[in-house]
Amino acid sequence: MKIITKRLTLYVIGLFLLSLGVSFSIQASLGVSPVSSLAYAFSLTAGLSIGITTVIANVLFIVVQVILNKRINLREFAVQLVIVFLFGFFMDATLLLVQLLPAPETLLGRFIFLGISFYIISFGLLGYFAAKLPLMPYDALTYVISEQFKMKFSKAKITSDLLNVAVAGAVCLIFIHSFGSIGIGTLLAAYFIGKIMGQLMPRFQQPIQEWIYKGKTDLTVEEREVVEPIKIEA
Repeated sequence: MKIITKRLTLYVIGLFLLSLGVSFSIQASLGVSPVSSLAYAFSLTAGLSIGITTVIANVLFIVVQVILNKRINLREFAVQLVIVFLFGFFMDATLLLVQLLPAPETLLGRFIFLGISFYIISFGLLGYFAAKLPLMPYDALTYVISEQFKMKFSKAKITSDLLNVAVAGAVCLIFIHSFGSIGIGTLLAAYFIGKIMGQLMPRFQQPIQEWIYKGKTDLTVEEREVVEPIKIEA
């Protein structure tokens, strides 16, 4: 029971940090990461909160999963929806928190906010992946693309990111006649977050897993797999 509590705690903290990092990138106004680009595009064009559009975008990712898989796993998608609503709530809450800070007015200040967002997102991903609990719809969709089109996961990730950015850019161009959620920050996020993760994982993942399973020696086969380090391609 202590183990699952620790994993859930780590997972929720990871989601919170992810949302906080995205909120910093929104305040930087240089473009958000590919993962959040569609949700932010919807927010800019529809005038809805980022939390609501995050839910809408992720529901679309679930629909695409169903189309590609040609099947519906109600339990799996119900879990994904719960995660999405929690993440959407965190998005609205963290954006309110970040907006309490003085908005960056210079280009240097905006890049500082963007850089801060990269590190917060990376630490969020570290907790999110290390907990090894169900994935959010966007990440689950990447796995589906990898399986259905016989791609390596790294290529499937690039493909899903490019498609998401393309759709987000098209939505913004059609409705607000600008790239909106897409910018130099989107490109920098796609490059640097992976690099930062490549540095963080070897340093922090093993201590985190040792903390989760501290004092337990009779690990099951499944638990032993959880303890194995996750390899992140930098």
